[in-house]
Amino acid sequence: MKIIVIGGGPSGMMAAIKAKQNGHQVILLEKMKSLGRKLLITGKGRCNITSSLGMEDFIKNTPGNGKFLYSCYQNYTNQDIIDFLKEQGLDVKEERGNRIFPITDKSQDVLKCFTKKLKELKVEIKYEAQVTKIITKKTEEKIEVIGVEVNQEKIKADKIILATGGKSYPLTGSTGDGYMLAKELGHTITEIKPSLVPLEVYDKETCKQLQGLSLRNVEIKLMDNQTKKEIYEDFGEMLFTHFGVSGPTILSASAHLVRYSKIGEKLKNKQIDLKIDLKPALTEEKLEERILRDFEELKNKQFKNGLDKLLPQKLIPIIIEKSKINKEKKINSITKEERRRLVALLKSFTITIKSFRPIEEAIITSGGISTKEINPKTMQSKIVEGLYLAGEIIDVDAYTGGFNLQIAYATGYVAGLLKERIEVRR
Repeated sequence: MKIIVIGGGPSGMMAAIKAKQNGHQVILLEKMKSLGRKLLITGKGRCNITSSLGMEDFIKNTPGNGKFLYSCYQNYTNQDIIDFLKEQGLDVKEERGNRIFPITDKSQDVLKCFTKKLKELKVEIKYEAQVTKIITKKTEEKIEVIGVEVNQEKIKADKIILATGGKSYPLTGSTGDGYMLAKELGHTITEIKPSLVPLEVYDKETCKQLQGLSLRNVEIKLMDNQTKKEIYEDFGEMLFTHFGVSGPTILSASAHLVRYSKIGEKLKNKQIDLKIDLKPALTEEKLEERILRDFEELKNKQFKNGLDKLLPQKLIPIIIEKSKINKEKKINSITKEERRRLVALLKSFTITIKSFRPIEEAIITSGGISTKEINPKTMQSKIVEGLYLAGEIIDVDAYTGGFNLQIAYATGYVAGLLKERIEVRR
């Protein structure tokens, strides 16, 4: 059969490889001048390939329709992508948070593994190939694909795999073209929103003063301050920016926040608070004991000089200001009430969330082709016969940690099988 794969990201490359391995003629169409542009910037250029967690945990870490991926995850696991890379000569390593990276710390080396395999299999690749239409044939019983229009040329195909990505990082080629192609064929596109994206805050002045400060081993909570409902909780690293907050925990929090009901209204009404526990390893009682010990050593100094052992230098002026304790005050004259106010502040440093950063700054897109219209066991469209879907174009998305790339490999692999029915691999 003649197969056309639209999109040269990780899902499209994986689909093309698998389809070619199964003996099909494969043409991979990529609208940019090179493959895997977005893959190159993942993991800050190091490529967080996948996670070492069990596949059941991948579903737990996929708030966007994770259960839809059950069959794909059973057919293509984290160990499968690791084995694939090792077969191409690239070893991997595990880092904090179960994150798997290439041993070389270069995303370019991961991309080379894919391009090497495509070349070895002699997959035909057309660059700067902008697909403007998927051509179909309609009979009384069904609609089926018969080809594509690309650069004003028609190319026939028996089956098509659509893997054009989402709308995040448009400079890499992810401009949402695939949504329009799918919509024209009758597919439903759920609302497109940024996910794994930094958050803007109302108190930008505070964040500007803290810009560049990275906090490790802190606990964050997103709270609805009206209902007192906890929306999300995480532990790890975060970063202050000139507009608000970013970093791994914040990006994962955004993936959860984007699904919180009527989020736009809640943000507009200053309803969502980010609470940061700067000392999560200590209870309030233990933290107060720690502060008392520090204060005893520094009892004759001013308060502004009494927090050096406890906090990063950049954070101290902000904490002093928010504690409402006079910075010139001698430490031995700080009252019990003031000390407890300081403890409460350190255990719940609060910033109110204003908005998400633009989708162009998001790592991934939330929303896409409705999973209700895709067979989860084969990735074939339920609307158009011979059309298979893979990667970020589908309405599935996960937290940071290699989970989204695993979605790309797994859906691309299963789509590349081009089956009407697939048994779950045991």
